Amino acid sequence: METDKKKISPTALKLGTAGLIPFIVLAGSSIAIPSSYKDIILLCLLAYAASISSFLGAIHWGLTMRDVNPNRMYLIWGVIPSLIAWISLLLNPDLGLWLITALLWICLLVDAKIYPTYGLSHWLPMRLFLTTTASAACLVVSLGPLQHN
Repeated sequence: METDKKKISPTALKLGTAGLIPFIVLAGSSIAIPSSYKDIILLCLLAYAASISSFLGAIHWGLTMRDVNPNRMYLIWGVIPSLIAWISLLLNPDLGLWLITALLWICLLVDAKIYPTYGLSHWLPMRLFLTTTASAACLVVSLGPLQHN
C-alpha cells in the first residue's frame, strides 16, 4: 500500500471547501428569508446533499477499481449512499435531511475505516470538517426557525 505521508492538494482543498457553499448559503437563507420559501430551500438542500452523498459512495468504486481484484464489499458500499440519498428524496424533506445527515456521518465512518487501506488517512481531517459543516447546515434548515407545514 501507499505511504500515508501525503498532503491534500490545494486544489482539492479549495474544491472541497467550495462544495460547502450551497450548504452554507441555503442554511443562511433558511434563517434570513420568509417562511414561504422554506419548501424550496428544503428541496434544494436535500437534492444537493443527495448528490454529494452519491459522490462519497462513488469514491469507493474509484479506489477499488485500481486493484487487480476489486473488493466486492467496496463496490457494494459504493452504491449504497446513492440509494439512501434517493430514498431521502422520496421522504418528507425535513425527514430526508435527517436521513442525509446520518448518511454523511456513516460515509465518514466508512471512509475512516477504508481510506487507511489505500494510504489516504490524510484526507480524513478534511472529510471531518466537510461532514461537520454539511450536516450542520442540513440540521439548521430542518430544525431552523422557519417551520415546515
